[in-house]
Amino acid sequence: MNQAVATLPVRPPRTEPAPTPPAAGWLGEHRGPLTVTDSFAVLDDPVEQQVFTEFADIGGRRAAQSVLMVQGMTCAACADTVEAALQGLPGVDQARVHAATRRLTLRWDPTLTRLSVLARAVGDTGYRLLPQQQALSISERLRETRQALWRLFVAGFCMMQVMMYAWPAYVTAPGEIPADITQLLRWASWVICLPVVFFASGPFFASAWRDLRHGRVGMDTPVSIGILVTFLASSAATFDPAGPWGAEVWFDSLAMFVFFLLGGRYLEHKARDRTAGALDSLMNRLPEVCERQRADGTYDTVSMRRLVAGDTVRVQAGQAFPADGELLDGGATVDEALLTGESDPVTRERGQGVVAGSFNLGGPVRVRVLRVGSDTRFGQIVKLMEQASTEKPRLAVLADRIAGPFLVLVLLAAAFAGFYWWQIDHTQALAVAVAVLIVTCPCALSLATPAAMLSSAGALARRGVLVRRLQAFESLAGVDAVVFDKTGTLTLDRMELVEVVTRPGVGREQALALAGALAEGSLHPVSRAIAREARAAAGTPRPALTGHAEVPGQGMQAQWPDGSWVRLGSADFCGATPPAGDTSPVVHLGHAQGWLASFRLREGLRADAAEAVSALRALGVQTWLLSGDHEAAAAAVAQAVGVDHVIAGASPERKLEELAALQARGLKVAMVGDGLNDGPVLARADTSFALGHAAPLAQAQSDFIVQGGQVMDVVRTLRQARATLRTVRQNLAWAVAYNAVSVPLALAGFMPPWLAGLGMAASSLLVIGNALRLTRARD
Repeated sequence: MNQAVATLPVRPPRTEPAPTPPAAGWLGEHRGPLTVTDSFAVLDDPVEQQVFTEFADIGGRRAAQSVLMVQGMTCAACADTVEAALQGLPGVDQARVHAATRRLTLRWDPTLTRLSVLARAVGDTGYRLLPQQQALSISERLRETRQALWRLFVAGFCMMQVMMYAWPAYVTAPGEIPADITQLLRWASWVICLPVVFFASGPFFASAWRDLRHGRVGMDTPVSIGILVTFLASSAATFDPAGPWGAEVWFDSLAMFVFFLLGGRYLEHKARDRTAGALDSLMNRLPEVCERQRADGTYDTVSMRRLVAGDTVRVQAGQAFPADGELLDGGATVDEALLTGESDPVTRERGQGVVAGSFNLGGPVRVRVLRVGSDTRFGQIVKLMEQASTEKPRLAVLADRIAGPFLVLVLLAAAFAGFYWWQIDHTQALAVAVAVLIVTCPCALSLATPAAMLSSAGALARRGVLVRRLQAFESLAGVDAVVFDKTGTLTLDRMELVEVVTRPGVGREQALALAGALAEGSLHPVSRAIAREARAAAGTPRPALTGHAEVPGQGMQAQWPDGSWVRLGSADFCGATPPAGDTSPVVHLGHAQGWLASFRLREGLRADAAEAVSALRALGVQTWLLSGDHEAAAAAVAQAVGVDHVIAGASPERKLEELAALQARGLKVAMVGDGLNDGPVLARADTSFALGHAAPLAQAQSDFIVQGGQVMDVVRTLRQARATLRTVRQNLAWAVAYNAVSVPLALAGFMPPWLAGLGMAASSLLVIGNALRLTRARD
C-alpha cells in the first residue's frame, strides 16, 4: 500500500456540536507523506474516543481498550512491526494486530499515556492509525484504489514496451542482430524500466526498508532484493557489455514480475475487502452525520457522535437510524436484517421503537433519541464483531510464527543458489537467486486461515449470526453432540392457549373476555397468553372490573360492580377441581358462585425446531435436551421435536455435571441456550450458541449469537464451520504444496523470475479465491 497518506488535522475538543460535512471527515484536504511531525491529537478527543475506545476500572486503576485500523500493512510481518513498536512503551498493556483485517487491539493506561503519543510511535515505523470508520471511508478507499491502479498501469505499460524490445533476442539466432542494435535495445529497456523500479516498485521498497530499519525480515524483503539485484545486474550489463555481467540482461523479467506482483496484490486487496469487508460494511453502516432538530423546529447537520438522549433527529429515506429511539411520526418501513437475519422489512408505528443500524425504507421520519453509542444494541453488535475480527485463530498464529523464520531461510536459500550456480554458469546465477527470492514468499501460508474464517464470519453476520471467536469455527467443526436448553430455545418464550373448557351456559367467547379482563394487568406468561387470545377474539365486550390485584403464586383477582370477586389462577384459588393426570399448565376462572372455565396451555415450539434436530441427525450429530423443567414437560417437547436424549429436572449445578459427563465420554459438545440464564453451561461447552434477540450481547458467554432465534441457524452455522475447516486445510495444503514444488524448480533453474512472480501472485489469489466461496449462503 502506498504510504502517501493524509495528514490528520488537529481538532480541539468542542462543547457545541458543529456541522460536519460528510466529505471532510478525518482526512482533510492535504495529502502528504506520513512524518513524525503529523498531529494525532484528535485521537485524544473524548467525544471521538467514544466510537473506538472503551474505558473500565480494573483492579483499582483506569484501563482503556481501543480498536484502530493500521494503514500501510501488506503482510504478517507488518503486524509484527506495529506490535513491536508499541510493546514496552509506558502505559501499553497489550498490542495485538490482525494481519488479514489490519486491525489493532490496544489495551493501554490513560493515566500514563495518550493515544496520540502511541500513534506517533507507530507513525515512526511508517504506518498510520485511524478509527476504522474513517480508514474505511469511501474517499480513502478510492484514493488507495487509484494509487494501486496507477502503479499497476505504469508497470503493465512498461512491461509491454520492454517485451517488445526483448522479443528479437528470443526469435533470432546468436549474432544475427548487430551489436549496436542489441546495445540500443538494452538502453531503451533500461530507460523504460526506471519508472518500474522507482515508482511502481515503491511499496515493496518502502515496506522492506521499514522492516530492515527495525531489524526484521518482512515478506517484501526478498521481493525488494530480487528487484534491486535484477535491475543492478542488468544495468551493469547495459553500461559495460564486455564486463562479467554483459552477456545477458533481465529487464523483461524484471518488468513482468513487478507487474504480476502488483496485479496479484491489487486483486488480493480487492478479494480481502470482500472477506473482511463483509464485516466492515456491517460495522460501518451508521451515518457520519445526521439532521438534528433545533429548538425552533429547523434542522442542522451534526456529527453522529454529538447526539445525546432526548435529541430529535430526522432520518431520510434510505438512511440508517443513527441511534435507538422512538418514532415520532405516523409510520415507517424498517429493514432490521442486521438484528434479526430476516430480509423482510417490518412496519413501525408512531410511539414504537427503532434501532440504530436499521434502515428507513420509507419517507423522512422523526425519531426521539433514547440510546446512543455503545448503549445501543448495534453498538454491542459492533463490539462483538470487532472482537472476532481482531482475534488470531490458533492456526493463523502458528502460520505467522512459521513465516518469520521461513523468510530468513528464503534469503539463505537464495544466497546458496546464487553461489552454487555461479560455479556452473554465472549468467544463470542471478536469475536462479532472484527466482528463489520471489517464489518462496509465504503470503499464501499467512492468509490461509484468516481469509477463510473472516469470509465465514461475514457470511454468518449477514444472516444474523454473530461470531464472537474465530477459533470457535475449529471447535464447532468437530462437534458430535448438541445439547439444547428447553425454555426459550426449542420453545418460544411465551405460552399458547390450546383448549378452553367451560361449564354449561358459559360460552368460550364470554370466558375469554372475562379472563382477558383479569389477565390484562399481569406480566405472567400465562396471563399474557390468555390476554393475547382474548384480544384476538374480541367478539364479546369486556366486563367492567375494578380492584385488580395479583396474588403471588395464586393468580389474578378483581371485583364485579356488585362487590363480588372473580379470579383467574390455580384450582384452589378459583374453587375448581384440577384435571387428573394432566401435566400441562392449566389455569381456571371462577367467581363467588363457583367454577366458570379452565384454560389449558402449552409452551409454543419454535417452528423450525423439529427440522433443525432432524438436520443435525443427518449430519451425524447426537442431540440432548437439558432442562430444569419436570420430566413430563421436557419429554413432551423432546418427543415433539425428535431429540435423542432427555435430561429433566436439572438444577444449574446438575446441568454443568451432565455436560461434563458428556465431555468425559469423549464427545465434543455444543450447547444451545437462550443466553439469559445459561451462562455457566454455555461457558463450559466446547462451543456454544445464544439463541434469541433478547440475549444480553455484552455479557453473553457464547461463541455464536443467533439474533433471529431460528434453531436452523445452528445447523447452518455447523455446516459453515465444517466448510470453513475444509477450506483452511485446502489452503494450507496448497501453500505447502506450492512451496514444495516451486522451490526445487527455482533452485534447479527451471523457473525464470517472471514465472516466479506469477506463481507467487497466483498462490495468494488462489487462497483468497478459495476462501471467497464461503461467502455464499449455506441452507
